[in-house]
Amino acid sequence: MKLRHVPVMAQEVMDYLVTGTEGVYLDCTIGGGGHAKKILEATSPHGRLVGIDVDPQAIELARENLSSYKDRVLLIHGNFADLDQILSQHGISEIDGILADLGASSFQFDTPDRGFSFRYCGPLDMRMDKTSGHPVLEDLNRMDASELADIIRGFGEERWAKRIAERIVEARRRSPIKTTTQLADIINNSVPRGAFRNINPATRTFQALRIYKNRELENLKRGLEQAVPLLRTSGRLCIISFHSLEDRIVKRTFRELERGCICPPSAPICVCGRKPTLKILTKRPVTPQGEEIRANPRCRSAKLRVAAKL
Repeated sequence: MKLRHVPVMAQEVMDYLVTGTEGVYLDCTIGGGGHAKKILEATSPHGRLVGIDVDPQAIELARENLSSYKDRVLLIHGNFADLDQILSQHGISEIDGILADLGASSFQFDTPDRGFSFRYCGPLDMRMDKTSGHPVLEDLNRMDASELADIIRGFGEERWAKRIAERIVEARRRSPIKTTTQLADIINNSVPRGAFRNINPATRTFQALRIYKNRELENLKRGLEQAVPLLRTSGRLCIISFHSLEDRIVKRTFRELERGCICPPSAPICVCGRKPTLKILTKRPVTPQGEEIRANPRCRSAKLRVAAKL
């Protein structure tokens, strides 16, 4: 299966990420291999690319799309939350640059049977790794209204979370909710008309359920903690996020690691012993510009933050 994958802010990522032509670079969320291909093009025949993805279908797509690079590519099915363990198993102890392009991919959104999008009718699955766990529809049909509201509000920042959750519980009493379009219709009928101007009313609820199902924020925190020690000195860490919850975690983590000392201001000397481990290179996040947004509207919310290992 061929996938035309358009990498977000490809040139900006390359400008920050690739600091040498013979290094080892890691794409933590390789997807269809769009960014990975750019990295391979920007490095010499001695440069190597390690690609990880939690979605086994993505690994197969990347393998096909990067087949011409042969021995320069190592593809691994796994979650970047287990980064140190994965790399240790393959004898890799240091990386020159790490990239994570967060969230679901266009391939996942555009494949109806994955259940990520309300634009297509499909089973409410939402697992990035369909070989593990159970579809989100089982959670949706089991949880009480309070639990559902907490997820929709917490992971979707949805102001109508309580009402949407109550309507979901009411609807499933009549019939189990099984498809994306069933859920989207319930959400659309739960909120006042005109309450959403720029996005579909189902957007935030679908986002919330996907983040919950795949433990995306928890995995991001764990992945960031493990990424920094693996970087060589001056190596770059590039993170592309697509919503405020992800971006907030990246921003806070970078600031904490750049700050180092956590002693209270009143302390006469540092007793914690913590030293800065990162230098932030993007004081404000880099975002896509007009031409790229016109060509790929899905990239409009992307934010790139970059830091270098000290």
